[in-house]
Amino acid sequence: MAQDFAHGNYSYTQNKARKSGGGRTPRDRARRELSQNFLVDRHAVELMVKAARPSGLVLEPGAGAGVLTMALARAGARVVGYEIDPLLVAELRARTKLKIVKGDFTAVRPPSEPFAVVGNIPYSITSKIVDWCLGAPELTSATLLTQLEYARKRSGDFGRWSLVTVESWPWFSWELLGRIGRESFRPVPSVDSGILRIERRPEPLVDDGEAWQKLVELGFSGVGGSLYASLNRHYNGMGSAFARAGIARDTVVAFVHPDQWVTLFTSLHR
Repeated sequence: MAQDFAHGNYSYTQNKARKSGGGRTPRDRARRELSQNFLVDRHAVELMVKAARPSGLVLEPGAGAGVLTMALARAGARVVGYEIDPLLVAELRARTKLKIVKGDFTAVRPPSEPFAVVGNIPYSITSKIVDWCLGAPELTSATLLTQLEYARKRSGDFGRWSLVTVESWPWFSWELLGRIGRESFRPVPSVDSGILRIERRPEPLVDDGEAWQKLVELGFSGVGGSLYASLNRHYNGMGSAFARAGIARDTVVAFVHPDQWVTLFTSLHR
């Protein structure tokens, strides 16, 4: 079946449109506008559930056709699915007794109890969903199926580290837990996906969030061409702090590991 998807025979509605003279059906247009690529590969679903380790309350943004929703529920989670497409909401409510909420997940107020987020999320609003997760006080983890490139960037898989990851590092770990091929989706997207897990740490790695934010923002300002040059005008004791963190003075900010940032911060704020 995966080979059929890869060769374009993955959508009844698209085949119907071709036979009727071309063009897209309203359903096809909705899928494109809502960035809908449904997960259809059972093995990929199993990988997501294994990575998420679901228990307790789990929110699922973009429930879609409910394949992952059902799998999370079978694994023992108390699932609340969120879906913006009214047709899919109606179908899911007719097929399951699980709670399915119609609406924009990112507009929802986070629960006041510990919860996790698990989802095959729309590529077009990945950053918006990640920001929502990072800002939710009771979030324990987020296991998200994103574009592979996004997951690799945020988890440092390219050997470079992004501002978002470094900023949140004292509170959250970021890890790429697997790769899902594009043929596992319907319609088939143009890129592969990655399982990105963001997990809240039991205890923060720093004790002053404002000071950390200032350090990271200055470091990523790009002034001077290196992290040392960007920070040297604002902090004393830079030479010894960089030595403790094992950072060469000419290192470009993107190549500084978040753990080195923590050591640097600790040295500068003694």
